[in-house]
Amino acid sequence: MYPQKPYLVRAFYDWIVDSECTPYLLTDATLEGVFVPVEYVEDGEIVLNISPAAVKNLNISNKQIDFEARFSGNPMHVIVPIKAALAIYANENGRGMVFNMEEDGEGDLPPDDDDLSSVPSPNGKPNLKIVK
Repeated sequence: MYPQKPYLVRAFYDWIVDSECTPYLLTDATLEGVFVPVEYVEDGEIVLNISPAAVKNLNISNKQIDFEARFSGNPMHVIVPIKAALAIYANENGRGMVFNMEEDGEGDLPPDDDDLSSVPSPNGKPNLKIVK
């Protein structure tokens, strides 16, 4: 199955925006693949305002969160791998979700195509069954 974390990030983002609040993303800036403005990182973390008014081209995929934003007037393409997302919450009231570090969203993703016949079973034998 797909990891739950990106789906939860998308759901909480929608809920926060629909509630007319500002979604903030707490990010672990020390992880590989994180591309954020380092001058705003404190204690290895950065809080990003990901509201529609603050960012452009927001994309929350199963692997990463990326968008265009301005920091002190300078444009930047921000990339946050899903595993680096620590929490998403509404700035106005703190309501949202903190993610468990053990569940980093890095589960095995199913193959991109619909052909699952090439997926081996744990014991190396075919795992297909006839369903009637």
